[in-house]
Amino acid sequence: MMEAAKKQNIVIQYLIWHFYDVPRGLIKAWQNYLLFNLNYFSLLLLVKTFFAPWRRYVWSYGRGFDLKKYFEALVSNLISRIIGAIVRSFLILIGLVTEIFVFLAGLILVIGWLVLPLLLVYGLFFGFKIIF
Repeated sequence: MMEAAKKQNIVIQYLIWHFYDVPRGLIKAWQNYLLFNLNYFSLLLLVKTFFAPWRRYVWSYGRGFDLKKYFEALVSNLISRIIGAIVRSFLILIGLVTEIFVFLAGLILVIGWLVLPLLLVYGLFFGFKIIF
């Protein structure tokens, strides 16, 4: 690899670096940020346990059949599951918004990197146009 790199023109080396090596590294870093965000917010786990009781607060129905105790436990468990679903839905929403933001930021970064040489050429032509 080093022998081939020594024999190449510096312009070819720059083009390979600018349009192959750096975008590959940027995309790899972008992928790492996207995966980190998924793990940080535990989106898959939140979806899997969407209707699970909040903080595993569960009331026992007790032994025997006491109608009052049965409905008390039923309502309490239902409220615990509703609170869990509400909190998880907010966390899922925040995680998805963050994921979209990271995706768009990475896309802008990669496209911006690929457009930089065009901006340089445009800037040179525009600068010479202003001077002359």
